[in-house]
Amino acid sequence: MTSESYIRFLPEPWRSAAAGVEATSSWWRWPASETRPSGPVDVHILRASRPAAPLRVLLLHGGGGHSELVWPLGAVLAGEGYDVLAPDLPQYGRTRVADPGRVRYRDWVDLVGDLIAAETEDDPRPIVVFGASLGGMLGYEVAARGARVAAVVATCFLDLAGDPAARRAAARPPALARLLPLMSSAARVGVLGRLRFPIRWVAPMSKISLNPELAQACIDDARGAGAVVSLGFLADLMTHEVPVPENYRGPRVVLVHPAADTWTSPEVSVRFARRIAARADIHLLTGCGHFPVEQPGVDELARHLRALGEDLLAESGSAQPDSAERAQ
Repeated sequence: MTSESYIRFLPEPWRSAAAGVEATSSWWRWPASETRPSGPVDVHILRASRPAAPLRVLLLHGGGGHSELVWPLGAVLAGEGYDVLAPDLPQYGRTRVADPGRVRYRDWVDLVGDLIAAETEDDPRPIVVFGASLGGMLGYEVAARGARVAAVVATCFLDLAGDPAARRAAARPPALARLLPLMSSAARVGVLGRLRFPIRWVAPMSKISLNPELAQACIDDARGAGAVVSLGFLADLMTHEVPVPENYRGPRVVLVHPAADTWTSPEVSVRFARRIAARADIHLLTGCGHFPVEQPGVDELARHLRALGEDLLAESGSAQPDSAERAQ
């Protein structure tokens, strides 16, 4: 499955516009560290480079995703005038890890923070983190940790350690939501933690889309929902405590949860977003499932992204992208 494979599920006119967005592959070496046993990581990054764009977006996929799977959202972002980059997080996509069985969720958090630091070191343009599904909470956490981001956009907020409803939504069967935290200590280390199995065994991937054809395409994708993950990663994910929203001092947050999501209830995300101490705008995308590709929700998403961009540029005093830039 390629980015074009998933773009075909966008509604018109977004599908035709997305077909004109050039997506290029690049690589970034995340070096090894003494505290990370999985070793160095060669991170694959899909980009829609727009040097003249005043704003950038770091697009983060969730569990069972990768950069090409979420590229329909990347194409919508590029169509709104953003410079876009979307990494494949370890165990998914084309990213190469020396020892995948030792990857933990905290590696995702550290990697995204370091990637933002690397991307903003020589580029002063404001960068927005857009997290899809599990990527929403990932973006929130790196912002809460102090990463140089201008805003966080999320389709979903899943507080797996703190919210039983979020755990029940994320895991299949429901008993697994209770079992993983109990076995977390043993699963994080040793042979047990390195056991790997298909993510579809533990997550209801059939609910990733309201479109059965799109859902099956994701499940059949060996680099996405058809990939294997380590038990240690899942145990770490289910017990990872996110920064307390009442103490959040990061940038503005925008929740754009699909209103017809049958996998993760909008109420779960809204409940978390309302606790965030900073400005948190809450929107529900009409008619959209967990993977938001339905109308009128896609049009609504584009409007929210456009409004956010205008606000950020007004705050920074930068020029706004004109219609020619949006059409590139």
